Formats: sequence, structure tokens, C-alpha cells
Amino acid sequence: MGAIMKFSHLLVLISLFASSLFLFEKAQAEQINFSKRDLGDKIQFSYKWHDHLKREKSLKFSLPKKIIFNRFRQFRTFKNEFSNAYVHKAIQACLQEKPLVNVQVKFVKEDGQTKINISGKNTIDVNNAYQELTKLEKKYGDEFLAKSNYQHFITYSGINAIKPNHVAIAEQSVHDLKIFKELVLDDVNVKNIRKVTNFVLGFVQSIPYEKLASRITSSGSGFNPPLTLLYQNKGDCDSKVTLTAAILRALMPRINMVIIYIDQHALFGIDLLAEGNDTTIVQDGVTYVLAEPTGPAVFALGKIAPFSKQAVLAGLFSAEKFK
Repeated sequence: MGAIMKFSHLLVLISLFASSLFLFEKAQAEQINFSKRDLGDKIQFSYKWHDHLKREKSLKFSLPKKIIFNRFRQFRTFKNEFSNAYVHKAIQACLQEKPLVNVQVKFVKEDGQTKINISGKNTIDVNNAYQELTKLEKKYGDEFLAKSNYQHFITYSGINAIKPNHVAIAEQSVHDLKIFKELVLDDVNVKNIRKVTNFVLGFVQSIPYEKLASRITSSGSGFNPPLTLLYQNKGDCDSKVTLTAAILRALMPRINMVIIYIDQHALFGIDLLAEGNDTTIVQDGVTYVLAEPTGPAVFALGKIAPFSKQAVLAGLFSAEKFK
């Protein structure tokens, strides 16, 4: 009986996912125009799109080339061999400065991988040394992730993975996107959080979408940081949610936000008084109104795709808050 119920639940999720995809296809955001113009030391970007009320919107702005091409220039797909090389080099430097007592430490290459072997006369000393090396491996492993803009990630189902640190990347991109503040407020006219957010949502939703690679196995492959996304005019849902969060943080620096991860998709939430049938979640006592920045479906703040809503209501998500 339990197996039948699980299978039925799976069929419901598949059905909702299919209907969600249909909705994405039927109500697509339209990017009417996109162009880039080389201005010497800057690139001028021009956009036109239709928002959720089918109104034509536009943006035109310029960004310095040195920011576009240098910001996150070192960002690349995460590879264990790079991490291991960094960690072992850091450990060797640490041990040269402060050697472990009563043991010998050797770095041995086997099958193309470096392994650490510890020997000594006293078993307790050897065990203590291995414990110390385990701490150092974690310390320098975390250090490499932070420098590379990656992080450890645990899915709602408890799977451990490594993914780009979207919150940190968004926060590092805020200064580059401050140009949006004057442009958006000129269009919205009033500093209304919902109106400002809907403007940004329409802009990002209309940018062409790329399919998201698995967060568990892709190691960041396919992710575009905000300025790269703007330059290439395309991005997956993780890339788009990061851009959206960065722009909103540039517009509203003190507002609470959260990124929501479900299977093969990402949403974001904003600390705002809910209206009508807005979809919300509560994290640490804060109510967040949810939004779909990915597109190509046009969703206003508080409205999300059926599959997203089903996952959120079932608690099948992970959340990361902004500081």
C-alpha cells in the first residue's frame, strides 16, 4: 500500500511538472529587442520586453568593459583536482612552519592523486596527527571553496553537493548593478517594493532561458554570474535568480531576501506583506513572498508555477538567506 501511495504521489508531481512546462510555453515573456553596442571602454546594453501586464518596457545602460570582463574572471567549473592541489600545497606550507611532533608525513602520488601517509613509533601520535590533518584539510578545503565562490550544499533530501555560492556572487555584484537604481525608479516613479520587484522580474524573465544542469553533478557548469548573463543575454534559473537578487539588493539594500532551491529550479523570496493569494514561506519567523525570475513564463511577485508551488507546499526545498 505504501509503495502505491508513493507511486501515486510521483505521478501527481510528474503531472504538475508537465502542466508547469506547458504554462511556461503558453505564457512566455517576450524580449522584444536586445542589442549591445561597443562604446570603446564601455558596452551599451539596450532591452525591450513586455511585462506581466503586457506593457512594453525598456532599459538602456552602459557598463565598463573592465568590470564586465574582469569580474568573476577566475570563476570556473569546480574540479576536485584543483581543490586537492590547493589543499595539499597549503598543508605542506603549514607543516613546514609548524611540523607535527613524533611523526613523519609524506605526500605520495598514487594513480594520479596525492595521498598523505603518516608514520611514527607511537599509535596515539599517528592518530592525533591524522586528526590534525583532517582539520587542516577541512580548513583549506573551505578556504578554496570561498575563494572560488563555491559552497557546500545540502539538498532538501539530504544529498551533499558543491555548487556556486549564489548569495555571495549576488552580493559581490551589487556595486556593479547600482546603475539600475535610477533607471528602475524612473520607470516605477514611486519607491514601491512590489512595483520595483515586478519591473525587475519582467526584465529578467524576458532574458532567454537555458536549461539548468544538475546542481548535484554539474559542479557549476552552465552558471553565469550576473554581468556574464547580461553580456551573453542568456542564463539558467540559478543564474537568473542570482541576477535578480543582485539587482534588487542594489535597489533595496536593507530588504530581507532568500533563494529557494527545488529540484532543477530556483525561486527567490522577499520580505514583504503578502497580498491576496500570494505564495509565501516562513523562515526563522520572517514571511517571504515568492517569485519566479526564470521565465519564459510571466509571473508577477507572489505568483509561481504550479510545480514550484507544489514543491514549496510539500516542503521539498532548501533555502539560503541573504545577510
